[in-house]
Amino acid sequence: MIGKVTKYFNDTIQELRKVAWPSRDELIGSTIVVVVMSLLVSIFIGVVDQVLNRLVNLLVKFAGS
Repeated sequence: MIGKVTKYFNDTIQELRKVAWPSRDELIGSTIVVVVMSLLVSIFIGVVDQVLNRLVNLLVKFAGS
């Protein structure tokens, strides 16, 4: 059992050495892109939600009359 766990961790370390890690500048650039896109998508979803909410309220108001 312990041999399998040790082999697992050794294999994991070997695979991590093969990873092409991004440079600091690439990491910062990618992070900025992700944050900006997340903000834009959240704003878009918020606007669409407000529009659909108002449309549904209008439909309920007219249907209830």
